[in-house]
Amino acid sequence: MSENSYDVIVIGSGPGGYVCAIRAAQLGMKVACVEKRSTLGGTCLNVGCIPSKALLAASEKYHEAKHKLSDMGIKVSGVTLDLPAMMAHKTKVVEANTKGIEFLFKKNKVDWLKGFGKIAAANQVDVEGKIYAAKHIVIATGSDVVSLPNIAIDEKRIVSSTGALELGSVPKSMIVIGGGVIGLELGCVWNRLGAEVTVVEYLDRILPGMDLEISRESQKIFAKQGLNFKLSTKVTSAIASDKGVDIVLEPASGGASEKMNVDVVLVAVGRKAYTDKLGLDAVGVARDDRGRIITDHHFRSNVAGIYAIGDVIAGPMLAHKAEDEGVVLAEMLAGQSGHIDYNLVPGVVYTWPEIAQIGKTEEQLKQAGIEYKTGKFPFSANGRARAMNATEGFVKILADARTDKVLGVHIVGPEAGTLIAEVGVAMEFGASSEDIARTCHAHPTLEEAVKEAALAVSGRPIHM
Repeated sequence: MSENSYDVIVIGSGPGGYVCAIRAAQLGMKVACVEKRSTLGGTCLNVGCIPSKALLAASEKYHEAKHKLSDMGIKVSGVTLDLPAMMAHKTKVVEANTKGIEFLFKKNKVDWLKGFGKIAAANQVDVEGKIYAAKHIVIATGSDVVSLPNIAIDEKRIVSSTGALELGSVPKSMIVIGGGVIGLELGCVWNRLGAEVTVVEYLDRILPGMDLEISRESQKIFAKQGLNFKLSTKVTSAIASDKGVDIVLEPASGGASEKMNVDVVLVAVGRKAYTDKLGLDAVGVARDDRGRIITDHHFRSNVAGIYAIGDVIAGPMLAHKAEDEGVVLAEMLAGQSGHIDYNLVPGVVYTWPEIAQIGKTEEQLKQAGIEYKTGKFPFSANGRARAMNATEGFVKILADARTDKVLGVHIVGPEAGTLIAEVGVAMEFGASSEDIARTCHAHPTLEEAVKEAALAVSGRPIHM
């Protein structure tokens, strides 16, 4: 095989791309990964999951020191915010992660082809004018910010999630357009740091797609924390100036408009597949009406030798979903078999308290006509949560009324993103609520709330 020829070339080094490249290399293939950024890791590691979690963690600690530690007998005075230092912490975390991928590429002998990559032919990739050959080409270019018509994102006054991670000072006021995961996470960051945050959502609820009861409970908790909400509301214009952003709101169903002036507007209305400028049309790769590459169950496009994973194909735009697809595809290319149960891809919102879900919501079960039983247990009745002074929220388990198989689990509460993993494993093996209830859980732990919710499915919780 020549120097410019590979078994696999992956375009994009985000969670799906770099994981696919590493796994393919582990399986003995000659692999290269194309990345246009100066660092590896894609949106997630550079301007998404990792930096946002660094700010979420830091802002949680700041807020706790300023407002909550006294409840536990810890008197702290003179707590101040050093925003540049907090941003430096975020940058340090990002650098550690991106350099970690560089190390993993070297360890696994994955070549990093630096520059913008596009498909020149069915088995050829053009990287800044240089042609590389590959038996298999994997498109893992991720997603980009969705903008709104007539609202110009300048990343200063009107920002996307990228700009919201780089603000040089805490705004006095902020409008977040979009009540989804990204808007709530970043809205919580700046609310904790002192901004007056208002979340504007077109629908009549936040967190569309999540269980409705969880959505409503979460909104109550966020409102107590100081977030303001304008639901069933649309933004018709936002104009930035030296004096802030003049924004016009209207009821989603029509009606009288409302004008506001705020320091910063965050546009967080979703993301779209990044599939433009990749040469897809020239080689005939089919896309759907949302620009996503159409693939079969083996991640194959309609053009032989071209595959796609992650945000550029159908399914939730989640890093861990892309990673699993990357591993399965690499193993399929090596002649092995692989499988992903998309019903068991967990979703997590990293606010405080966290919100997590896996499987079906109540609304989905009702729509499908499936009879189910519900078990709920509040963290206010959990000993460990009381000890942590973190008693808001609950665990809800939905189980088939006939077989008792767990169909969905929904949690709002402390460390929900960690707790959801237990039920993910259980559901992967077809567990019933009785299986979870009969499993011995350590005491005192937050996980006991999961056991109690499982007991509650059959009406026999012990501690409630």
